[in-house]
Amino acid sequence: QVQLVESGGGLVQAGGSLRLSCAASGTIFSINAMSWHRQAPGKQRELVARISSGGSGGSTIYADSVKGRFTISRDNAKNTVYLQMDSLKPDDTAVYYCAADIRISILRTPYEYWGQGTQVTVSS
Repeated sequence: QVQLVESGGGLVQAGGSLRLSCAASGTIFSINAMSWHRQAPGKQRELVARISSGGSGGSTIYADSVKGRFTISRDNAKNTVYLQMDSLKPDDTAVYYCAADIRISILRTPYEYWGQGTQVTVSS
């Protein structure tokens, strides 16, 4: 019914940039908050950034480790969330997942859907 598909991952040198995209498709009535998470080998999944559904771009929060380097944004017309990652560090290496609180009809409560993940590798 609902799919989230990430793209944009890859291999980059330290100091470089990548832009991740995540597009939601399927039966969608509305999308509330959208977010990016990451999981490095042997570590727990952590929140990277989150953006609300408010007008004028929505409010955002970031993990302390990425503040000033990553920027989350969304295009509501395209049901898409982005993560611009600059000044990348080897510690940013992880599988990155997007998530979205989606309501599939006015009668249903929002449910959090997840993408399949995209690998980001930062070499030193």
